[in-house]
Amino acid sequence: MPKHLPTHLNPRSPLVLDTRELPRRPGVLRAVNRTVAAPADLGVELIGVPEGADLNLDLRLESVSEGVLVSGTVTGPIEGECGRCLRPITDSLVVPIQELYAYEHSTTDETTDEDEVGRMQGDLIDLEPALRDAVVLALPTNPVCREDCPGLCPECGVHWDELPAEHSHQQVDPRWAGLSQLTRQEE
Repeated sequence: MPKHLPTHLNPRSPLVLDTRELPRRPGVLRAVNRTVAAPADLGVELIGVPEGADLNLDLRLESVSEGVLVSGTVTGPIEGECGRCLRPITDSLVVPIQELYAYEHSTTDETTDEDEVGRMQGDLIDLEPALRDAVVLALPTNPVCREDCPGLCPECGVHWDELPAEHSHQQVDPRWAGLSQLTRQEE
């Protein structure tokens, strides 16, 4: 039995799935397709799903002997900035999701750790932790606007794409300035 009581789930919450219409016989399936608003802080430092953006859930709930197996995909927009040049990035993300939610008082309580398997509360499943894990783990930790992004000039901070090919911040030591004049004269 879990050491602490879970918080009460709101059956009207868009990320809470109600399984009352799913019989507790292994092999029974139910499809769930819905669009929900993205929760806050669904991302990493440089990129993530904007809060309130539409997430499309295409899920399959399958009754198994110990609980309900939820599998499918989550699709939604992502926004952020390039880790090299800081330009904005907008894209979409399709993430597979699969999580087992054990029935209350099943043998899973005795055979697994509390955080190893999701737990149902009555007939309700809280999908948010599994969705958050799947989306955040699928995001790049150092996103780029394009694979060959050259980034910014470390001296002046201008995009390398916008600078001429001969751009340089080479500083000549004043003690050697006279010698640099000699090489210019030879050319």
